[in-house]
Amino acid sequence: MAVAVDWQWINLLIFVVLTLAVGGGLLFLSSILGPRRPLREKLDPYECGVPLLDTSRHRHTIQFYMVAIIFMLFDIEVVFFIPWGVVYRSLALPGLVEMGLFVAVLAFGLVYVIRRGILDWK
Repeated sequence: MAVAVDWQWINLLIFVVLTLAVGGGLLFLSSILGPRRPLREKLDPYECGVPLLDTSRHRHTIQFYMVAIIFMLFDIEVVFFIPWGVVYRSLALPGLVEMGLFVAVLAFGLVYVIRRGILDWK
């Protein structure tokens, strides 16, 4: 009895193995052949072309974290607009009403956040 071979999976396996081999080989060669000249300037943290002026270990206000959480909430909720936009014609009026309620909840949340003063930076 002959065993059927699925060549698509074998091709994928060969591709993954070759990709990992080439990537690992280049990293290995880079570590062996690359120049090693550690200077003080190269070891300093670098961000956006601005030299480090202060330590990064300072406290943030709770407002920083609240804005980050609110951004994540609204950002994740907006992702629901994409599938709705793709199939909105097949959903007809009930889909429009449901998305209207969803937008109303988002608007209520935004008004609540603004009234609480979370977005006011003083």
